[in-house]
Amino acid sequence: MTAPGYPYESPRTAAGPAALAEVVTANVAQVLRGKADAVRLALTCLLAGGHLLIEDVPGTGKTSLAKGLAASFGGITHRIQFTPDLLPTDITGVSVWDQRRSAFEFRPGPVFAHVVVADEINRASPKTQSALLEVMEEAQVTVDGAAHPVPSPFLVVATQNPIDLEGTYRLPEAQLDRFLMRISLGHPDVAVEEEILAGRARSAPPRLAAVTTPEEILHAQRAVSEVHVAAEMARYVALIAYATRQHEALRLGISTRGSLALMRAAQAYAACAGRHYVVPDDVKATAGAVLTHRLILSAQVEVRGTRAEDVLAEVLDSVRVPALSAATA
Repeated sequence: MTAPGYPYESPRTAAGPAALAEVVTANVAQVLRGKADAVRLALTCLLAGGHLLIEDVPGTGKTSLAKGLAASFGGITHRIQFTPDLLPTDITGVSVWDQRRSAFEFRPGPVFAHVVVADEINRASPKTQSALLEVMEEAQVTVDGAAHPVPSPFLVVATQNPIDLEGTYRLPEAQLDRFLMRISLGHPDVAVEEEILAGRARSAPPRLAAVTTPEEILHAQRAVSEVHVAAEMARYVALIAYATRQHEALRLGISTRGSLALMRAAQAYAACAGRHYVVPDDVKATAGAVLTHRLILSAQVEVRGTRAEDVLAEVLDSVRVPALSAATA
């Protein structure tokens, strides 16, 4: 199940992650129109080796994006519909007694895939949600003391609905931190919605074909890790994290893990743009998706209706943007 490791040469990714991002974006656009920015962030998350949480109201295309990205991947894809009665072993798998061998045999659960779509993750109990913690962080499942690695590359795409919270279980901060990015889609504008309605009136939505492979993703992820980060850019990210820790509106700012996540996302965003170095715009473009779900507002500020996005915007405005020379870039 595990894909071959790097190096791997393919006609599509030999030119870099930008070519892969272009073909996957075009493929997902067949089922999700007018959301190019969200698709690009989702691809950034994939190439950065992280996991993605899509949070929005019903009917905005959360599952379409998750399933479209999974279909484009070309590897093993499993979808889990989270419900209150779902058990941890329904996700990770279970050991079953084999009478012929007189021994326990591990039966892997749906988490053993290249892409796992966790639909409405906040409808499962905290115990079941926590079953994903180890596999998201360690890329393995431990059952009866034995470790079972999941395929590589490995991506969890989870969706959740932020309204109608009766019967749901809020994701704790420890689990939110396992997601590299949290994005929302929003409603399309009138022109795009008109195009969607006209297209669906003529025919059913297309079934997407795979346009990449796990091997190509591994190749692109390795290329992302080699994107250059100048000392000025590392300091810029560190100053952003420090500013969140000092902001009076926040009870909890960005940890060092959050800083590393932001830098990794900026590297992937730069690679998708066809650059081999990170610039401040890469950090700004990914900061909202990477940082807002890691910020905890103070109670007084939250009551006033202030959002984490508003505080992060203030932080980004307050931190001086470095000027990169050709030599440092």
